[in-house]
Amino acid sequence: MTRITIEPLSEAGFAPFGEVLEAAGDPDKIINQGMCGRFHDRATLDFTQGGRVGISLFRAELRALPYRLEMMERHPLGSQAFLPMSMDGFLVIVAPDAGGRPGQPRAFRSAPGQGINFHRNTWHGVLTPLSGEGLFAVIDRIGEGDNLQEHWFEDPYIIDT
Repeated sequence: MTRITIEPLSEAGFAPFGEVLEAAGDPDKIINQGMCGRFHDRATLDFTQGGRVGISLFRAELRALPYRLEMMERHPLGSQAFLPMSMDGFLVIVAPDAGGRPGQPRAFRSAPGQGINFHRNTWHGVLTPLSGEGLFAVIDRIGEGDNLQEHWFEDPYIIDT
């Protein structure tokens, strides 16, 4: 089995796969009588074939390290954003496309307060909280069509610190 070392989640490292969503730095605009900073338009939501934007809640079971990566998935008809509903980080696993299957996976650990948005058709691991409640708001495509492709690895990867 190939081992993958977890990287900190950063805007630059994650850019080929999507956007890091966080309220870092100065807000784009101050609103609500000066009492709220708006961090505007942080995700590229991308949906095809008549789907609509939906917000769902996911409750995922906590996982432990080392983590055995056996399968990755992608959504060809829409982007997918994961926003933790607690201040707990989680494991984000992605891979470039390699001829219709995942290439070499990369693993990132989000910091408290970070969420992510996967670009449409990005290979990614399943929702993998390592601590906390495992509760996430998910913004993705709702609609008809085959929007899930899975790839099971013949030889799983081991992801660890």
